[in-house]
Amino acid sequence: MTKRSGWRSRVAGLALAGLLMASTGAQAAEAPLRPDQVRFRDLFRELIETNTTLSAGSCTLAAERMAAHLRAAGLPESQITLFSTPEHPKDGGLVAVYPGTSKTLKPLLAIAHIDVVEAKREDWERDPFKLVEEDGYFYGRGTGDVKSMAAMLVDTLIRFRESGYKPARTVKIALTCGEETNGAFNGAEWLAANRRDLIDAEFALNEGGGGTTDGRAVAAGGKVVEQTIQVGEKTFGNYRLETRNPGGHSSVPRPDNAIYQLAHALDRVEAHEFPVEFTDTTRAYFRAAGAARNDAIGKAMVALAANPTDKAAEAVVNTDPFLHSNLRTTCVATMLDGGHARNALPQRAGANINCRIFPGHSVEAIRGELAAIIGDPGVTVTALAPLRPSPPPPPLSPKVIDPARKLVAKYFPGVPLVPVMANGYTDSTFLGAVGIPTYGVPGMWGDPDGNGAHGLNERIEVRSLFVGRDFLFDLIKAYAG
Repeated sequence: MTKRSGWRSRVAGLALAGLLMASTGAQAAEAPLRPDQVRFRDLFRELIETNTTLSAGSCTLAAERMAAHLRAAGLPESQITLFSTPEHPKDGGLVAVYPGTSKTLKPLLAIAHIDVVEAKREDWERDPFKLVEEDGYFYGRGTGDVKSMAAMLVDTLIRFRESGYKPARTVKIALTCGEETNGAFNGAEWLAANRRDLIDAEFALNEGGGGTTDGRAVAAGGKVVEQTIQVGEKTFGNYRLETRNPGGHSSVPRPDNAIYQLAHALDRVEAHEFPVEFTDTTRAYFRAAGAARNDAIGKAMVALAANPTDKAAEAVVNTDPFLHSNLRTTCVATMLDGGHARNALPQRAGANINCRIFPGHSVEAIRGELAAIIGDPGVTVTALAPLRPSPPPPPLSPKVIDPARKLVAKYFPGVPLVPVMANGYTDSTFLGAVGIPTYGVPGMWGDPDGNGAHGLNERIEVRSLFVGRDFLFDLIKAYAG
């Protein structure tokens, strides 16, 4: 939903884009695809061309098709679990387990959602549910967010099986539904609540990290200028503000007008600035990204990381919308309704406030803060379902960060790996809430415009897909031992 995407946290890398001009090992001359790459492309095509939208698709079918690839590679049925519920038969998913040799190391889990945002054929230049290769890109809904990663995870276990690889640490993958459809069935949430044993792991990998180019495709001479690893994310809460009174005839206005009362409440929400906060991740990001910039914002980022009470530095940093939001909880009005007739005083008025909550604060705590900000008992503030957990951010663990940094140095010489916190959220929230710290992996990259994720003509650079595939394979092997 954020997030995450795929390219959702990629906006964090824009603080570095255009400032770091490093080359990438992905820029070698084009070469014919190897047989294993052809097989992977076909698997990826099948996943893209399986519609998994909430309105007309089936994650269950997509999961079954991915399970068939694992069976064909020789994974026994005992290592493959397909799941769904009677209430949501099309929202199923897949968990596959590749056993390790160690009896003491806890497993590694890697997850990816296989549902996608709605896409109307009449709005797209190409069929969103056909994989189209054009001008160095693969086009199709989910190419970037995030069926690319889902296909890579299935492919990784196939490569493990075919090579006879014996990891020390058990490797698990989970393909789930519902990340893009807030309020519908969510497979990651269901697994965490009902099959915690199946996904138990020391830590997990997910979407949310990745790289950004300098604005041009790598195949056209562009460069990857940064790689990020997502370490933490905000959660979200929706709140209903509502005012009511008896109303009456519009020819006799009264002072307690429900719409005006709501408007005054919204003015107070708009005027409120939540305080600056840092996690270990955001402090590290502000230091690294700020130091890489040769401008006033960069200097202010470094100063604010050193002293969060530096109001002059905060004022400079706040001029960047992403950085402003990365420092605090934010709340914004997103919907309005009110009144029942043009010639009547309103009996009711309401608004939706969407908050992106900094780690460490619960949805209920922010509801209480909104009520205090408004300061009017006549304005009700109600937290709306679904109520998301707000787990603490995962640690900046060398066990996780160092292998990723080494691989970034190998695949993208001279390109830094920067930890970031996402302003949005992903399914990592549900894993963190049950004690599985989850990290968004680097490796793939996107353009600064977001590559159409959640929008029209979604795409991923062909090189990003194939290099990202090998990067993730090597990263999982590095963690598995």
